[in-house]
Amino acid sequence: MTLEHWAVNGWLKAHSSSPGEISDLLGVADRDLKDSVSPGLSSDWRLAIAYNAALQCATAALAAAGFRASREAHHYRAIQSLSHTVGLEPGKILVLDRLRKKRNIGGYERAGIVTEKEADEAVELAKELRHLVEAWILERHAELIED
Repeated sequence: MTLEHWAVNGWLKAHSSSPGEISDLLGVADRDLKDSVSPGLSSDWRLAIAYNAALQCATAALAAAGFRASREAHHYRAIQSLSHTVGLEPGKILVLDRLRKKRNIGGYERAGIVTEKEADEAVELAKELRHLVEAWILERHAELIED
């Protein structure tokens, strides 16, 4: 299935991005990556912040590809779209989806469920994704990267 098929199914909407939008999304990711390693944060918060950085990267890639996720299952669609945009391998998408679920539980239902190892994994994966997305946009949609 392609992103165009997703749009036909109503999972995505056509979207015209701009260099400013891409810069803003990647800027939020950069801020969150920096904040995710701040001393004194709980593992729950570190994971949540790193996950948000990854989500902003996925959203930037999707925007550069000419789409945005529809409201329903927005996070899920943005993360899953990484296989179609930047070609992220399925195993890493599964990890991101697991982090998404864990963030939901840790953010809304129960504290203390994220281990330090999981938080570290989230930070490292978000950093990797940040670099991958920027390189992909530079290669495929250079007009969307501000000088």
